[in-house]
Amino acid sequence: MSAQTTTAKEAATRDGYGNALVKLGGSDPNVVVLDAGVSDSTKSGKFGEKWPARFFNMGISEGDMICTAAGMAKCGKTAFATSFIAFLLGRGMDQIFVSVAYSNSNVKIIGTHAGVAIGEDGPTAQAIGDVAYMRAVPNFIVICPADAVEAEKAILEIARIKGPAYVRLGRGNVKTIYDDSYKFEIGKASVVADGNDAAIIASGIMVQESMAAAELLKKEGISIKVVNMSTIKPIDRDAIIAAAETGMMITAEDHNIIGGLGSAVAEVIAEEGLAVKFQMVGVKDRFAESDTQKVLFRKYGLDAEAIADVVKKAVAAKS
Repeated sequence: MSAQTTTAKEAATRDGYGNALVKLGGSDPNVVVLDAGVSDSTKSGKFGEKWPARFFNMGISEGDMICTAAGMAKCGKTAFATSFIAFLLGRGMDQIFVSVAYSNSNVKIIGTHAGVAIGEDGPTAQAIGDVAYMRAVPNFIVICPADAVEAEKAILEIARIKGPAYVRLGRGNVKTIYDDSYKFEIGKASVVADGNDAAIIASGIMVQESMAAAELLKKEGISIKVVNMSTIKPIDRDAIIAAAETGMMITAEDHNIIGGLGSAVAEVIAEEGLAVKFQMVGVKDRFAESDTQKVLFRKYGLDAEAIADVVKKAVAAKS
């Protein structure tokens, strides 16, 4: 089903996280939120302002925060553990693997400041391998919302279910794609643009870039289907099979092309024996540098123009 589009207002997906926490705090007294000293940036501080007794600033101690969240979950709480992805996973994977995944704890790992899009923070903070890490960990759901509306609805949805989940959020504003009527479902993709010459399967900030690419290609008479694959694990196999009917599929992600969305889609293509040409747009196994998102997206082939160029060449080759 196509997205319900709204006006072109913008917000960061991390804003959707903060909004969802405020709603959860008022409806469920068992929700607790932990943050590793960056609550202003992750927006978890919105929850702390409303319910300080259920908000825990753990400081620069990510592993301790994750273990504390797991302990709270074992006491019946729904625990959200939050920090920048580079620090959260870089310093907390052992605790995530053992105390959350292996123990199947009701902990939601929420990472913000994803990918090259964080720009000036530089390569050590540009998380480009997190999807690969987390989709390989048993028991975890992996979600990368496309806009603030979807982020809010995804957080509300994972709070309803028991068990681990990882949500990947961005720093910068993205265009609002959905309105309040949108229903987020774990494991279900959403078609945000229809077309039959090729299909782009995208996640996170790359959904807006892919939609812009589709508009550029439309002017040249090329019809592109754009699929928002916000749940990367479990992935929507039916949506991939349907996209393959175009004969040409491109994935787009602000992540290393090794191990992320592209790899997940390629696995389905191989397992299902789909007769489709396939290419990946993403970070090509290298580090970026410090600069604005616009400059980095242009340089590393992640912006709408670069995606359109890849698709145009692919469609020509298919013909």
